[in-house]
Amino acid sequence: MTGITEAPRLTPAARRVLDVATELFYTRGINTVGMELVAERAGVTKKTIYDRFGSKQRLVVAYLRARDARWRDFLAAHQDPDASPRARIGATFEALDAWMRQENQRGCAMVNAYAELSDPEHPGRAVAEEQKGWLRDLYTDLARECGATAPGTLGSVLAMLHEGAVVARNVTGEADAALTARAAADTLLTAHGVPDA
Repeated sequence: MTGITEAPRLTPAARRVLDVATELFYTRGINTVGMELVAERAGVTKKTIYDRFGSKQRLVVAYLRARDARWRDFLAAHQDPDASPRARIGATFEALDAWMRQENQRGCAMVNAYAELSDPEHPGRAVAEEQKGWLRDLYTDLARECGATAPGTLGSVLAMLHEGAVVARNVTGEADAALTARAAADTLLTAHGVPDA
């Protein structure tokens, strides 16, 4: 894994701040949540937040890194390393279905943050970009392991199916969007000459 998921060592107060910020930033939005509210909910002073994180920007980055690490761990827990690459691709969509039912009521935290953070130099945007690149690379690697004829293209399309499922579930209310995407992925894999799992 890349350094993006490496969590810094946190004091108990910093952990409370990050936990509170994670909940507030995801449910209310980054730009609408001030440091006063985070401090109040975490039971610390604003000075403590700035001592531990340095700035709101850095707290946002810590939130996004923590959220990304949770998703990667969740996805890894749904993967059977002994399964075929095709089965592991299917498992990513099943994991996404479970994640969205448990953790993703407001859509993708990375996409939401990217939309909110209008400054192209905001480091939170880089976290979101890296996370999406990681997902595309994951699908490309699995497509390559499957023996697909064009693993880069197939990996990109699988990543788009994944992202589209998130939008469909959260914008249009399609409860089984990830499982629909899984069925589409199976059709694509067959079209690319990948044998059944």
